[in-house]
Amino acid sequence: MEKYIDIVLNSYGGYFNYLKNEILYWNWDNYFYGLIAISLVVWLLEIAFPWRKQQAIFRKDFWLDLFYLFFNFFLLNLILLIALSNVMEQFINDILQQFGLELTSIQLFSISELPKPLALLVFFIISDFIQWNVHRLLHFVPFLWKIHKTHHSVKEMGFAAHFRYNWMEPLVYKAILYIPIILIGGVNLQDVFIVHFISIAIGHLNHANLGWDYGFLKYIFNNPKMHIWHHSKKMPNKYGVNFGISLSIWDYIFQTNYIPKDGRDIELGFADENEFPKDFLKQEFYPLKK
Repeated sequence: MEKYIDIVLNSYGGYFNYLKNEILYWNWDNYFYGLIAISLVVWLLEIAFPWRKQQAIFRKDFWLDLFYLFFNFFLLNLILLIALSNVMEQFINDILQQFGLELTSIQLFSISELPKPLALLVFFIISDFIQWNVHRLLHFVPFLWKIHKTHHSVKEMGFAAHFRYNWMEPLVYKAILYIPIILIGGVNLQDVFIVHFISIAIGHLNHANLGWDYGFLKYIFNNPKMHIWHHSKKMPNKYGVNFGISLSIWDYIFQTNYIPKDGRDIELGFADENEFPKDFLKQEFYPLKK
């Protein structure tokens, strides 16, 4: 146990030094300014081409969502991505060594043998399908739904709502997402970050005040006109619809797609939202409340 604690502490220490350098020294692969750039571009698109024209630029809970954006991405998401990956790798290595095996012995194949663009595409598709399934679990399992309620507490959609989620949610996502990283092999941290940023750009657009669906590409990529129905207060079933993260194709394949009409002005939220807290700290501890 002490070994795993040391891994976490070293990951955190290394990350804070990394984050300090990201903020102080700008370069082309800078994730701090990359998130700011994506957010500004999508926000400017919202201002220039608003779907809900009556919605204020500084919409309801804009500042709360902006806080979530930076808190979850820099203080939570990336740390978990690094620390959890390091711990899981060591943990699985320790288990395999007890059986005289190595990590490479359980890998189905290695994407490092593929051309870089194809390798990234394969990892993107596999990781997105895994996350689509995790997202469904967040709606089907009662305790996981308590965690996921934070994200569905949004009442007016905007780009920053993408990162409104409880601190336990990425624990679920990242723990399960590490499975394909192990099985396919050849995935390095830079590949993960590239795919992560592509997903961030698509996710920002999905939650933005934009009336886009990308034409025939809507059957492949998730989009604002589809995703808003995922946040609808009134659902056609108990568990929800349109679970796509970056890709919508999984919903069309498994028939969880639902766009009955233009959803521009539908009410967002969930049935018992009046019992859900409004401030950040109470939302963070809500799943632990009996």
